[in-house]
Amino acid sequence: MSTSHGTVLTNSKGLTLYWYAIDTATKSNCNGKCATFWLPVSAGTKVASGVTLPEKFGSIKRSDGSMQLTYDGHPLYTFVEDTAPGQIKGNGVTTSGGASADLWWAVTPSGAKLAAAPKPKTSSSSGGGGYGY
Repeated sequence: MSTSHGTVLTNSKGLTLYWYAIDTATKSNCNGKCATFWLPVSAGTKVASGVTLPEKFGSIKRSDGSMQLTYDGHPLYTFVEDTAPGQIKGNGVTTSGGASADLWWAVTPSGAKLAAAPKPKTSSSSGGGGYGY
């Protein structure tokens, strides 16, 4: 789907898919409270029909035993604040105190982070509606 900052992958409802910088190709590092804001995409989810993509989909087993969809080795998520197709409110968001490596990125067809990110938001665990965990 085309957004104001570039093309991103979406689920069948048009919601942007994200990857988490500290995840690995075999492990999601977003569990518990984190997964209430960053919803893991189930391995059975339909995405991007009728489009040829340069990278491959796969799946990993999460710590709770469920299967999560991956793209180009990145476990995929949707963001709870994206409520309509084409929104990218989670792109560039930091969590856990704002460490630069602790970022969320909208997934592009190449599997890379969305190049032109909106101004990053910092999440915190000290109230104020942040997303700290």
